[in-house]
Amino acid sequence: MKKILALAVVSLSALVSLNATADSKIEAGKAAVAKYNCASCHGADFKTPIDPAYPTLAGQHKDYLKHALVAYKRGNTVSNGRSNAIMAPLAKQLSNQDIENIAAYLHSLPTNLVLRK
Repeated sequence: MKKILALAVVSLSALVSLNATADSKIEAGKAAVAKYNCASCHGADFKTPIDPAYPTLAGQHKDYLKHALVAYKRGNTVSNGRSNAIMAPLAKQLSNQDIENIAAYLHSLPTNLVLRK
């Protein structure tokens, strides 16, 4: 019985710790999108970009956002790179932690994105 109780306490502590880490990434990501002025193109709510060609970022999958930012950071001179006159110089300034935080924040936002079958 003591082992079960100890396991429950450890599991709960780990869950609380992960939640705190996720919240800190989201807050850091919110600060980063403000610092790099992402809303100027992607909209204040990240759902209404100023140009229909720009993607909706709110609610996007974290992995997709991380991949896209890393690809812009790499540029088009390598495989899996992307080229864009606006995004490339901005992405090159981002650290790996910035990318993680921005992806966590944008993923956490409410979205109007839907999956279609």
